[in-house]
Amino acid sequence: MAEHGEIEYATATGNDYAAHEQTYKNFITLVKVVMAIVVSIVILMAIFLT
Repeated sequence: MAEHGEIEYATATGNDYAAHEQTYKNFITLVKVVMAIVVSIVILMAIFLT
């Protein structure tokens, strides 16, 4: 049978965990900004289009 050792992702070739974390943080920030813009637009529509 094959050996089933634990995979170490942090030391895998080509795996840049710090870059992955930064990309995720940037994505979350982008989602927050877009949501704030959408909420602002909806509020402004409620004020000026009623």
